[in-house]
Parts: sequence; C-alpha cells; structure tokens
Amino acid sequence: MPTQPEKHSIQAWSLINRKYLGKGVRVKRFRKPTRCQIRNRVLLAVLMVKDIKLSKLAEELSVSSRSVSVWVYEGRIPSKKNLDKVCQYLGYPRHILFNEEVIQKSPVICQPSHSHFMRRTITRSPIQNQILTGLCMVHDLSVSDVSQWIGAHPGTFRKWLHQGTHPSRTFQDKTEQFFRIPKSILFADSVLHNDSNENNHE
Repeated sequence: MPTQPEKHSIQAWSLINRKYLGKGVRVKRFRKPTRCQIRNRVLLAVLMVKDIKLSKLAEELSVSSRSVSVWVYEGRIPSKKNLDKVCQYLGYPRHILFNEEVIQKSPVICQPSHSHFMRRTITRSPIQNQILTGLCMVHDLSVSDVSQWIGAHPGTFRKWLHQGTHPSRTFQDKTEQFFRIPKSILFADSVLHNDSNENNHE
C-alpha cells in the first residue's frame, strides 16, 4: 500500500496534467513554441523571475537567440565558453542551471497563461528563493496551490520564497517529490545566500 506522501504526489501531478496538458505554452515576453515541452525548467525559472527575455540573454552573452532557445526548450548544454558566461551572468553554478539528470527527466509542461499571481508575489516583496518562485511561474502555480499539495501552510511557503527560509527535511522531500527536482536545486538559493554572507563577514 503506498504511503500518503506518494499518493498525494500522484494526485497533485494528475491535477496538473488535467489542467495544463495540450494547451500550449503562452507566456508573456517569452517564446511561444508550437510544442509545449520545456526541457530546462530551472533555467527558464531563473529567467522568468528575473524578467529576462531569451533575446535579452542572447544579446548579453553575444550568442544567437536560437542558441538560448535550445538551451531552454530542448535542454541542450552550451559549449564550455557559453556555459561559463551564462552561469556567471545569472549567478548560479552549472550543476544548478544545467543539471543533465533533471533536464532528461523533465516532464511535459504546458502553461495556458502568464502567472499574474506570482508576478504580484514578486512585486509585493523581495524574493530570496528565485528558483522555487520561478518554478511556480513556469508551472503557473500559486502559493496556495503548492502549499495545499505539499501540506504546508501558505504563510510558511511564502517564507521560503521571500525570506529564503530553509524548510525541514520533510518539506524539502515533499517539495522535491512534487516538482521532481532535487531539493539541493530547489533550495540552492538559501545555501548560496548563506555562503555569500559568510564570505562577506570574513
């Protein structure tokens, strides 16, 4: 008999699939591919939360827009030179932005419209966990949606987003199961932020 968290996770993804599959990706300021598959969700999440268009990233890195598009939508890994440039520009290491295991296992994502709720969340308070916030935008999920499905209080989930609070191992595991992305990536901002603070105090 499956445990409750596994059953809960299956129910959550079933709801997402029924709601989004087959509707295409329509995100304001971002490319609208004819196929709704997004291979590199983490890279798109960071770009969305920072409000960086793919064309803008291409311009900043002196690469073609097509190159950036295949990184996001097809999960291609950039050349060593471009990999170093994009990681430096966005402020994340390779194993976060271009994790090949995560890219290969990425589910099909279809987003019917721009996430107005998460956009308001960003403008209302500073965001400390950009990856987790961006993933909510990629999936077009509200704080209430994710909180309900992982069994956390909405106020607690907001602390993870706005204050960079590191949740308990139990909630880290549930969030990992829900997004199908390792907790080491989902909560990387908390670790990177703490490391930065420690370096500043040395």
